[in-house]
Amino acid sequence: MMNLDVETGTAETKAERVLNAHEEVPALEPCIGMEFESEEAAKEFYDEYSRRVGFVMRIDQCRRSEVDKRILSRRLSCNKQGFSIKARDEVGHVRKQRSRSREGCKAMMLVKVNKSGKWAVTRFEKDHTHPLVVSDRPSWSPFDSKDRKIEELTMELEHQDQLCESYRELLLTFLKNIEEQTEMLSTKIRHVVNNIREVETEGQKRPQKR
Repeated sequence: MMNLDVETGTAETKAERVLNAHEEVPALEPCIGMEFESEEAAKEFYDEYSRRVGFVMRIDQCRRSEVDKRILSRRLSCNKQGFSIKARDEVGHVRKQRSRSREGCKAMMLVKVNKSGKWAVTRFEKDHTHPLVVSDRPSWSPFDSKDRKIEELTMELEHQDQLCESYRELLLTFLKNIEEQTEMLSTKIRHVVNNIREVETEGQKRPQKR
């Protein structure tokens, strides 16, 4: 589809309009120390940056407060971060992957809440391990936001599962230590009781003085 510029009389294709739009507004690059008013503001910024540079943002892991469970830090990554896990069927055979969606890309931005309550960039990885493709997709559209929320909740669920497994291992270790300590204490008590009995027996065998 082509648009005709009335003033100049030149024709412009859709692809040219997208390219020109990206050239007009340069992509502001994240940097260490950059601050945002909220986590959502950081997400919107990195999503806009990813759209202009040519990749798709993934809402990645977060760290929560152990006191009130509020989010203290958030990692925003490229959607090709990590590697796809090979799925297995019920009999254990590896199923063929439909597409290669992850390529181990390390590009990311890490933001943390600082003492002033703002979200500051504490780490930024710029380089990607794959070609970047600039598109004209809308930034932070409601559909993308819904998908990202599902993805964010999935990541959080996986993180909570890992925490539960870690707590389970710690609990089992703690119970094992208690069991070992109890056994050691029981052994010591048995030794003390046996020693007392031996002393009493020896005392009874000795002739009493008249």
